[in-house]
Amino acid sequence: QVQLVESGGGLVQPGGSLRLSCAASGSIFSIYSMGWYRQAPGKQRELVADIISGGATNYADSVKGRITNSRSNARNSLYLQMNSLKPEDTAVYYCHSITNGDNMNYWGRGTLVTVSS
Repeated sequence: QVQLVESGGGLVQPGGSLRLSCAASGSIFSIYSMGWYRQAPGKQRELVADIISGGATNYADSVKGRITNSRSNARNSLYLQMNSLKPEDTAVYYCHSITNGDNMNYWGRGTLVTVSS
């Protein structure tokens, strides 16, 4: 079992920056992939960025160049540095992980990011 807790959401003006954190606990050494999804009002949840165990990262085209996903060496924390934020980045951001072997998906409860003037 893996538990994920997000923090760092809030209100930011367009063009501003925000850093989200995700604290993982439980069977963290079984985590194969860890990343962020977001869900805007009235839209489907979508992948923002993820990192697999070897360190390879993947970003949605809509955030490339503006957002950086990073992981602590202990693999118990994940960070999403978001720069040049746009109103269309407004969404609830969820931390997500997949564990090795059983391919179980785990989700945090989400943190709201609102980009508005």
